Amino acid sequence: MTTANQSLKPLTTKINENGHIEIGGCDLVQLAEKYGTPLYVFDEQTIRTMARQYKEAFKAYPKVSMLYASKAFMTKSVVRILDEEGFGFDVVSGGELYTAYKAGADLKKCLFNGNNKSYDELQMTVELGIGLISVDNFLELALLNDVAKSNNKKVDILLRVTPGIECHTHEYIQTGHLDSKFGFDLTQTDDAVELIQDEYKNLNLVGLHAHIGSQIFETSIYYDEVEVLLKEMSRIKDKFGIVMTHINLGGGLGIKYTENDCPPSVNEIAEKIISSVKENAPKYNMEEPEIHIEPGRSIIGTSGVTLYTVGSSKQVPKGKKYVAVDGGMADNPRPSLYQAVYTAEVANRPDDEPVETVTIAGRFCESGDILIKDIQMPELKEGDILCFYDTGAYGYSMSSNYNRVLKPAAVLVNNAQSDIIINRESYEHLVSLDVIPQRLEK
Repeated sequence: MTTANQSLKPLTTKINENGHIEIGGCDLVQLAEKYGTPLYVFDEQTIRTMARQYKEAFKAYPKVSMLYASKAFMTKSVVRILDEEGFGFDVVSGGELYTAYKAGADLKKCLFNGNNKSYDELQMTVELGIGLISVDNFLELALLNDVAKSNNKKVDILLRVTPGIECHTHEYIQTGHLDSKFGFDLTQTDDAVELIQDEYKNLNLVGLHAHIGSQIFETSIYYDEVEVLLKEMSRIKDKFGIVMTHINLGGGLGIKYTENDCPPSVNEIAEKIISSVKENAPKYNMEEPEIHIEPGRSIIGTSGVTLYTVGSSKQVPKGKKYVAVDGGMADNPRPSLYQAVYTAEVANRPDDEPVETVTIAGRFCESGDILIKDIQMPELKEGDILCFYDTGAYGYSMSSNYNRVLKPAAVLVNNAQSDIIINRESYEHLVSLDVIPQRLEK
């Protein structure tokens, strides 16, 4: 069975009677007219479908908790939707934790992750009573124990480890290999466990956490990851007498950005994970653990599109034709950062035949501000609305005000209704945090 991450477009995408692209029952051209561009559009049905497909895929194993990887895209509305679908949240900053808290999420079902948490963030985490903290390094062990002790609490923790597994993704989004900024090397876990057992009495070690990368198309590495963690937990049990009950496998399942992409379904990775637990738990004399899965991109990526308005164009003599849009690397840095590739269509005339090869350029003052290189398109005209697919993950969440350009709005569409979930910034908002020292006042 296919799952939503294997679709190139949101599940409700179609061409309507106006000849325009429609998502969630909403005409994209009308959305652009109503809310302006650039505009992030999220299809609620696709988000909910993917969340339910995760739960369905793992239903054969009752001890599974789903934690949405908030870094992909997080707003209070997204928290509400996924909280309703039974998800907890993997948060990596005080801001993400505060968003989950303000949206009413069950913080007992949440995990705080990250490689350089501040004292203030750890203090907030303990005060709000988050369910689990994934500890990344020796400094954090000491800081967290101090915070827990000062609050007269004992907190449940996971140790994040680097399992030595490399997935074949971009170098910047590999996190499980040995030479990584994340987590304890497996040669360091004994020292960490000894500190927890002998000195850090306010920390309760309940499991191990590993994350092997992002935009993963392989499935066997999930099997291997489970075995590595169970083997290490067994070794720690034998040496220290500590029986751990949780493994967190991270997320990382890929999505379909182009027709050439063939990501596995959620069912395929679930089968690998469950079979590895069933085979390796008895092999290493361990009880079957509670499994945490942290999907982010695969939950939100396919549901989101970005709308742009076409502006100027330039034909380089004996070279490329550039077509500029009203957004770019500030609202989607992934093409510049990761050389990410996207698929786009003309929302106001998607049935027009492609007649030329163009490069879609952003509006920002960087020669590297290119959104798509060498895409086949109809002849593009000023005012056309371009729809970029699969921008739900790491578009808004990595956006900036580069060139002092305002961040776009985001809308949620469902059953022919559109609702703002992030307001478009105003110039007044842009300067609201600026301060002019008194000595410079006129």
